[in-house]
Amino acid sequence: MFTKHPGGLRLLTVHAHPDDESSKGAATLARYAAEGVDVLVVTCTGGERGSVLNPELDRPEIRADLARVRSAEMAAAREILGVRQEFLGFVDSGMPGADEPLPEGCFAVQPVEVAAAPLVALIREFRPHVVITYDETGGYPHPDHVMTHKVAVEAFEAAADPGRHPESGEPWQAAKLYYHLALSRAWFQTLHDAMTERGIPSEMGGLLAEWPDTPPALATTTRIECAEQFAVRDAAMLAHATQVQPGVAFMAHPRSVEREVWPTEEYHLARTFVPSPDGAAGVDAAGGAGAVETDLFVGLRAGAGLSQSSFDQGRLIS
Repeated sequence: MFTKHPGGLRLLTVHAHPDDESSKGAATLARYAAEGVDVLVVTCTGGERGSVLNPELDRPEIRADLARVRSAEMAAAREILGVRQEFLGFVDSGMPGADEPLPEGCFAVQPVEVAAAPLVALIREFRPHVVITYDETGGYPHPDHVMTHKVAVEAFEAAADPGRHPESGEPWQAAKLYYHLALSRAWFQTLHDAMTERGIPSEMGGLLAEWPDTPPALATTTRIECAEQFAVRDAAMLAHATQVQPGVAFMAHPRSVEREVWPTEEYHLARTFVPSPDGAAGVDAAGGAGAVETDLFVGLRAGAGLSQSSFDQGRLIS
């Protein structure tokens, strides 16, 4: 059982692999954890088929023991961020080529309802007020990221339905569902332009030139100020040592520039059961017009006009 922070807010974020929590929304997690929010990271797979991206660690003994190594890296990152973390226990699907089948028994080939069952149980036990995951594209077309979206949305809905998974505890309706908007083209372009204007070499130009012709990004409904947590985010990323090479790729741009031109992390409010006290959360699930939120818990904090019983129970449709 989870020991709850007395009367506190709870945030659950669902990711595909170890290191995803540190590259997508980590500064947000660190900020809320430091403020006393109970934060739980759920990792769907063990990252067993991930690549070793740090040449210094690309050794046979590490590749042969990658599941254990990535679990240890996840434990270190969790401690740095100040959050809890649970594995769902599924096997990494890898990134097959265009004509290659997915590996037998991997996460991405599971029936969605079956794969969502352990997450339903976690939601009903932890009782988050807010859930964060990827949009339907997965953020990028890795089969585990796309599957994570499907599983998280399925569990968000099923956990609230008393007729589904009755063996998994009392139903719980999380109040809000958000999608990450991390590592967007706009983010790369803004940092590239800022570095170029300052005479700082940028490695992002080539990436932008080859950016795929993807659908327009979802509307940004929520911006979380978290520049003060970028150092914590970076430390958590570096804890995933097999996945990150210091000074390369995401770790290459000057943090002082990032703090100046892009001090936030962005989200899309996909579903909400919370009436807005100030209009900010009036953005509907389709991304309709409304003021941009600056807090994932808009409408959920004490004094927001909700009864204490509805706040405690998460039944926030009234």
